[in-house]
Amino acid sequence: MDIKIGDTFSTSRLVTDEIIRKFAEVSGDHNPIHLDEEFAKTTRFGKRIAHGMLSGAFISAVLGNEFKDRKIVYLTQTMQFTAPVFIDDTVTTAAKVTNIREDKGIVTLETICTNQHGVTLVKGEAAVMVLP
Repeated sequence: MDIKIGDTFSTSRLVTDEIIRKFAEVSGDHNPIHLDEEFAKTTRFGKRIAHGMLSGAFISAVLGNEFKDRKIVYLTQTMQFTAPVFIDDTVTTAAKVTNIREDKGIVTLETICTNQHGVTLVKGEAAVMVLP
């Protein structure tokens, strides 16, 4: 395997109203905290927030793009949501290889999403199996 412990991968995405609305359609999650500005103003956040799993999709995209020249199976993903993602946030998603099981072809990665202010939004761990 040409992957080594410490390798990092990252990408950044601007979260827009359009992305949130498309994610709501794809996921079927039409919670008003994501879609209704008037409702969202009455919450502790004061405005609309993105779906938590949108950050999960950003993590999946980083892994899918970085391992695109290999065949992988996504095995696990843990996520701890630590801060909200707002419209117009730029989310940087990073993955760092923390362990490799050569005998099984399993790569474990620390995953983290941060915003343009350096605030951690989501942190967790992923494991993928790299197929021969």
